[in-house]
Amino acid sequence: MDHFTQHPHIVVHPPALDGSRRVTEGDVTLGLASHLDDVVEILRLADLDRVEVEESDLIEWQGGGPDDWPGLSEHEDR
Repeated sequence: MDHFTQHPHIVVHPPALDGSRRVTEGDVTLGLASHLDDVVEILRLADLDRVEVEESDLIEWQGGGPDDWPGLSEHEDR
């Protein structure tokens, strides 16, 4: 498990009109994600790849959780 060394506060913001979600740490924008894999890659590039994206308390999901990507789900076949 994660040790009590550093606890960044990561925010995945609500989806924009195009379905992308901004990922920030504090006042710094780390990147723009269109999919959960993008969030993982953004955190890896920020040297935060030890963070469990879907389960971590370090990540605050606003406007929907790790499975909410409006740009992906609107064209699903059913």
